Amino acid sequence: MVSNDGQSKYDAIVIGSGQGGTPLSHYLAQQGLDTALIEKKHVGGTCVNEGCTPTKTMVASARVAHIAGRANDYGVNTGDVQVELSEVRKRKRDIVESFREGNLKRIKDEPRLVLIRGTGSFVGPHSLNIKREDGETSRVQADRIFINTGARPSAPPIKGLEEVNYLDSTSIMELGEVPEKLLIIGGGYIGVEFGQTFRRFGSEVTIFQRSSQLLPHEDRDIAAEVEDILEEDGINVELNSEVERVEEMRNGKVQVMASGDGENVRREGSHLLVAAGRAPNTDELNLETTGVRTTDRGYVMVNEKLETDQEGVYALGDVTGGPAFTHISYDDFRVLRDNLFGDGSGTTRDRLVPYTVFIDPQLGRVGLTEKEAREEGYEIKIAKMPMSKVARALEVDETRGVMKVIINEETEEILGAAILGIEGGEIASAIQIAMLGNLSYKTLKEGVFAHPTLAESLNNLFANVD
Repeated sequence: MVSNDGQSKYDAIVIGSGQGGTPLSHYLAQQGLDTALIEKKHVGGTCVNEGCTPTKTMVASARVAHIAGRANDYGVNTGDVQVELSEVRKRKRDIVESFREGNLKRIKDEPRLVLIRGTGSFVGPHSLNIKREDGETSRVQADRIFINTGARPSAPPIKGLEEVNYLDSTSIMELGEVPEKLLIIGGGYIGVEFGQTFRRFGSEVTIFQRSSQLLPHEDRDIAAEVEDILEEDGINVELNSEVERVEEMRNGKVQVMASGDGENVRREGSHLLVAAGRAPNTDELNLETTGVRTTDRGYVMVNEKLETDQEGVYALGDVTGGPAFTHISYDDFRVLRDNLFGDGSGTTRDRLVPYTVFIDPQLGRVGLTEKEAREEGYEIKIAKMPMSKVARALEVDETRGVMKVIINEETEEILGAAILGIEGGEIASAIQIAMLGNLSYKTLKEGVFAHPTLAESLNNLFANVD
């Protein structure tokens, strides 16, 4: 529909086709609203194109290389393991393309949903200019606008970094050959996943982490276990290492200079990965024309119903600065769905935030850490057990890691869990189900689980409550 002033008028506009925006646009259209979905690059957002889907296909290839290298441990002789990174990349690209095309087909098949290729920029609270791929500009408007523009890799202010041809979490997946020596700035979730992956592909890997532990949001004992696993895999971990400068050498290699613990560290590598943060994609939105407030870092400010300060304008997904996980973006869609078309009970307040770090073994997490529980004033008990005590892990010779669960001493309900072990994400999900049902930990302690499975380890885990 075109209004009197020449603008295309829709009932709703969704800016960004991420894992919250895409299902939201479908749902709006299915409710009878003429909906425009604006996407500047690839349908599917970060998850499908640069995040979950491509990284986990590469992690899977790295695990195959690792298991093949351990074949003799199982009495199997496979010979030398050779990784063809170009073939790993092709497999990754094929899977991403299939997911992307599937999303596109579903959008095209939705009668009231229109995909507009281009970059959206506000010219008022409910109007946007769209700079299309062909350079043409058009204007659209709607009473309801949903911002789902996500976030992108960002780099810290390190001297010399702008003069170095460094990699980020997107570009590293486009390499066609295995780096000889990979230096990584950042020991968070992205840094450790890529560090282990490329070590298994054959790279020498060094991780520089500015704090005293890897994965700063985790309990120190869990982070220490992760560090032990990475070092066992042959990764050099430099903790308390503040990277002060990087420079490109005459031989084409890159050198990283860091300081910490009274020492100066220099490392030379063939490639540099910067995995030290992300920034919201709000710089092109021209939000100052809308009344929508942002944080100092540029994230859109929303309340627990994902409403901005401007009536009829909402935001969801990574652009809000909340937990940057695909499943949280999708839950943001559910919150909006329930508030706009349901009973109005949708809220982001107090929701469980599960996630899995896809190192090997996996780190599955849900709920509070021990540190968070104590800071919030809970009287707690802790159930903890090494994976070397799990029968199934012993049978498949995957005994690295530890299981840890935080329990409310008063109610006996589970407050949080960290499962670092084979299929840790799946075990953490089983514990999450118990949390959703407000079950006592004793229910799992006495539960009958099939033998021999990993779930059966919950019996012994909860027999170790301290």
